Amino acid sequence: MKIILVRHGESEGNVAHLINDDPSRSVNLTERGRAQAEATANALREVRFTHAYASEFPRAQQTAAILLRHHNVQLKIDARLNERHSGLDGQHVDVFNNLVADDPLHFKPAQGESFMEQMARLRSFLDEAASRHAEGIVLAVSHENPIVAVRALMNDEPELEVHRHLDNCEWIEVPWPASRSI
Repeated sequence: MKIILVRHGESEGNVAHLINDDPSRSVNLTERGRAQAEATANALREVRFTHAYASEFPRAQQTAAILLRHHNVQLKIDARLNERHSGLDGQHVDVFNNLVADDPLHFKPAQGESFMEQMARLRSFLDEAASRHAEGIVLAVSHENPIVAVRALMNDEPELEVHRHLDNCEWIEVPWPASRSI
């Protein structure tokens, strides 16, 4: 399976620098985020997606809807693509960044998950998608942290990936099962 993971377009939360890890709290794309998704849709227009997934968050689903305008693929929602659980919904992103600074791989906020736990969640999604769509080309719209976790799965040293940044609507292409995964 080949999977293309796309980070959602710019959201209201990105602009305000606020954590949104609760999918029931609606944080939508901005006008700029919709434009980013349109540009990415044009860039991926020729890719023949066989399946498509998005997280439970409105901003990911809004991005996926724009990306799929040129494709006849039904979008499925999968919570394993959700943002990293921090238990800090509504707080400034610096609160989370300061908490995990000393041990970004293993620190687990009281109401959240560690980066390593997030990696396991994403591995579960990738393994299941690969078993269902072995020859497929899959679109998955998610968030920066989960996509970085997938990058870490591709590296024998996840600590080299944990601090990576992805721009809004940036994507990575991953063959799965990966030849290099931890």
